Amino acid sequence: MLEFHTLDVFTDRPFAGNPLAVVLGAETLSAAQMQIIAREFNLSETIFVMPPVNPAHTARVRIFFPTAEIPFAGHPTIGCAILLACRMQPEGDFTRDLVLEEEAGPVPVRVTRRGTRCEAEFTAPLLPTAAPGSAPRDLIARALDLDPGAIGFGQHAPGIWQGGPAFLYVPVADLAKLARARPIEPHWSALMDSAGVDSAYLYTPGTDCDFRARMFSPTAGIPEDPATGSATAILAAQLRAARALRSGVQAFSLRQGVEMGRPSELRLTVDYTPEGIRAAHIRGAAVPLSQGRIACPPADVTTP
Repeated sequence: MLEFHTLDVFTDRPFAGNPLAVVLGAETLSAAQMQIIAREFNLSETIFVMPPVNPAHTARVRIFFPTAEIPFAGHPTIGCAILLACRMQPEGDFTRDLVLEEEAGPVPVRVTRRGTRCEAEFTAPLLPTAAPGSAPRDLIARALDLDPGAIGFGQHAPGIWQGGPAFLYVPVADLAKLARARPIEPHWSALMDSAGVDSAYLYTPGTDCDFRARMFSPTAGIPEDPATGSATAILAAQLRAARALRSGVQAFSLRQGVEMGRPSELRLTVDYTPEGIRAAHIRGAAVPLSQGRIACPPADVTTP
């Protein structure tokens, strides 16, 4: 039996934010066994914790969608780091620096606890870059059940960016149109094929934050994600393309998951110079929700 914990991430209250499963002691598991367990939890992501390769680091981790492994993800990084830091120091306030070895590379995370609130901030392991693919505005509109005029605002136009995972970024004209959006087949699959991704991140200016966002990834087993830390980090490149960044360090507040009834609070900090983005940091809170033990799948298990 394997020990597991679940947390709600990018929130400071239970039953909000993005649920996460953390499986400890996973060093004996194969990738196929991890995938079976992730499918069993059926959350947007499950993270598996193992001893680090570099003893100076905190842990090695692997992250899985219900359908596939991914090299890096934000809410598993935040939730896992908070869980591990609180296990190291169960009581009292603290600030602790951890390094998680993810498939995309080492990810530094700073965890702080003040009273009952526990937050973490990580530095994205890869700087965002442009990704190949195309996303015609009319196809985006059909795939999201929106009018073409709802796509874009100001200098914000659709873009495809990657930083470990890759996303199609779709600026939407206003909150009402953001709330209306939904994937529609067969246009959705045609759009994902054209863009060369399996996820679309929609965003618009917010009234109580800088941006409100939604993220759809049904072909990866995630109809909609309540909070997507990796996409929020890569959003830095989209903002640069829209000339929304100024030189220096700039912070943005984001809310996601509102339409799902799972409101999530994320903070993106971008270190930017005219030569380019130097770093992107994501900050958020997490709260524990459950713990227990799960059976280990057979060693010879295979996944389709």
